[in-house]
Formats: sequence, C-alpha cells, structure tokens
Amino acid sequence: MVDDRPPAVVLLSGGLDSATVLAMARDDGFAAHALSFDYGQRHRAELIAAALQAERGGAASHRVATIDLRAFGGSALTSDLAVPKDRDPEASGDEIPVTYVPARNTIFLSFALGLAEVLGARDVYLGVNAVDYSGYPDCRPAYIEAFGSMANLATRAGVESPDGSWLRIHAPLIEWSKVAIIRRGLELGVDYGLTHSCYDPVADAGRALGCRPCEHCDACLIRQRAFEELGGRDPALG
Repeated sequence: MVDDRPPAVVLLSGGLDSATVLAMARDDGFAAHALSFDYGQRHRAELIAAALQAERGGAASHRVATIDLRAFGGSALTSDLAVPKDRDPEASGDEIPVTYVPARNTIFLSFALGLAEVLGARDVYLGVNAVDYSGYPDCRPAYIEAFGSMANLATRAGVESPDGSWLRIHAPLIEWSKVAIIRRGLELGVDYGLTHSCYDPVADAGRALGCRPCEHCDACLIRQRAFEELGGRDPALG
C-alpha cells in the first residue's frame, strides 16, 4: 500500500522525550522515519527501547547508524568517567555535567539531514528540551535555530529551494516541562514503560530491555520527579 503521508525524519534515542516526539510527528500527519545511533554509549539498552518504540509506535522505517564516539571520549557516557549520582534536580541545569557528549546533537542532526535529503523529507523532529534537562548546550533554542539555518545553506535541497528554507527542524518539547511532555505522550498512547533514559543502568536479564534504571542519575531523578508530580510512578521502574 502506498503511503501518501509526507515523510519526516525522527531522531529516536529510545528515551522518554524522543518516544513522545515520534508520536507527535505521526499525529502531525507524517510518515515518521526513525533514526537511532549506536555511538558507543554505556546505556545501549536505549537502542532496544528505540526498536520497540519504532515498531509499536508506527514508524514508517527505523535505521540505526553506527558511529563510535568512544574514539573521542570526553563524556561519562562514552568513557570510563563516573556518572554523577543523587544530584539535586533543582540544580541540575546550573552547569554542564560530565554526561554531556561533545557535539552529539550536531553529529546526530547531520545524519538526519543526510537522510532527509535522500527521503525527500523537509521535516526533522527531535526531542531536545531546555527546561527539565541536564544543562546541555545543544538543547537550547538558539542552537536549533542556528543548525536549521546552516542546514539550508549546506544542502542541495536547501540551495535549490525557492526561498532557501527547505528544511524545517521541529523541537516541539524544547520549552515544555517533563510533566507536560509525559502528559502529552500519554494522550497519544506512548508506553513509557518501554522507554529508557538511565545513564548507568543495572543489568537485569528478567526485564524486556535487559536492565533496570539505576534510579540515581540525573535522567532517572528528573523522570521520577515528573511521574510523581502526575500522581504516579515511573513505569520503567516496574
């Protein structure tokens, strides 16, 4: 059957935010082509989560690009540096933590840009957030705007576009609280029990993702607080 919906590329990490954005892209009427990355991250369980979300969330396709950011290191997610635990969630945005992966979103968006050109897609979705996040500089509105401008200068599709604005980068969650994100995802039927956000998971063969959250890293604490504010418990905890 021919899919007459316009294509969009969705960066799908396997986490809470990207799962929500996948559902939002489909709700916006796009055929969502999911793109995930195996980049040497210590929390590779997110790739299992991404595959489940792509399948159950109705993605038109799902690709996993392999790049090894361990070659550079510089982050607790791609080296042997310790993941910070039990930090005050209220202070998590005060400084850039060691879980920041240098240039990660720039690399990911560059891959998404190439896929968009191949697919003939004008739209790229990603789940960056500048409210309940860990202080990453590549999650800010100014960064997303700047990348969009660069993308339209750096591609054949952008240069050939009549108004020079071929690519549209959608970051619909960028100014949302984690509570608002979860609430919208639940409205769209997202199963947050199949998402993985933990930076330092504990192996557990009895679980669908093969691990359980540590419950102490920044990502875990932000999730837990949001679900508690909604009067529930993070379903990823079982």
